[in-house]
Amino acid sequence: MEVVPVIDLKGGAVVRARLGDRAAYRPIETPLSPTSDPLDVVAGLISVHPFRTLYVADLDAIEGKGAAGAILDSISETFPELALWVDNGCSELGAAQDFLVRFRRPPPTSLVLGSESQRDCDLLRALRDQPRVILSLDFRGDRFLGPDRLLSEPDLWPERLIIMTLARVGSATGPDLDRHAAIRERAGGRLIYLAGGLRDRRDLAAVKASGAAGILVASALHDGRISAADLTSA
Repeated sequence: MEVVPVIDLKGGAVVRARLGDRAAYRPIETPLSPTSDPLDVVAGLISVHPFRTLYVADLDAIEGKGAAGAILDSISETFPELALWVDNGCSELGAAQDFLVRFRRPPPTSLVLGSESQRDCDLLRALRDQPRVILSLDFRGDRFLGPDRLLSEPDLWPERLIIMTLARVGSATGPDLDRHAAIRERAGGRLIYLAGGLRDRRDLAAVKASGAAGILVASALHDGRISAADLTSA
């Protein structure tokens, strides 16, 4: 099972995410980094464990306030072995294709298409067979965020899925294993990653036992609730 660390970018800094309330996010304070600068924070995360993948939420791009392309370039150049998964709120085919071309250098960057950013199913229909595309099925409570067909029609799903439970992000309430079980029944062998709520090594074991391919994590790393030993045995 893969553990994927997360950074949320806003105004050029890494911010602390909690409960999906983006307006309240503030620059992160963490014992893993002297500053909230993205390069410092990524270095701190890698000091805990040699992660293979980093998930980046470009919150400014998601909210239509600019994009963090230069920061992504810097992360790729500074940490060339690290594969990036980037959610930038993309909802247009042309923009998605431009992104996939710009960030094609190895290890190739993957584009995360958040269901909350989609107006219809056209983009997923066009890119579902693109191996560098990941679909994030976004939920707030019991409510699915996005076109209903993205949830009800698994034929639209690419090979990799994220189950993003926004109300659990930064909450330490535990991963959404019930929702994972329900989606896994329809996923047809696709790789599923959970996001939101991870507390400790017992949750890591539960996620692994559930058959998930991995889990996205931030707060538990910065708070020290997940140790290097826990990650090695995950």
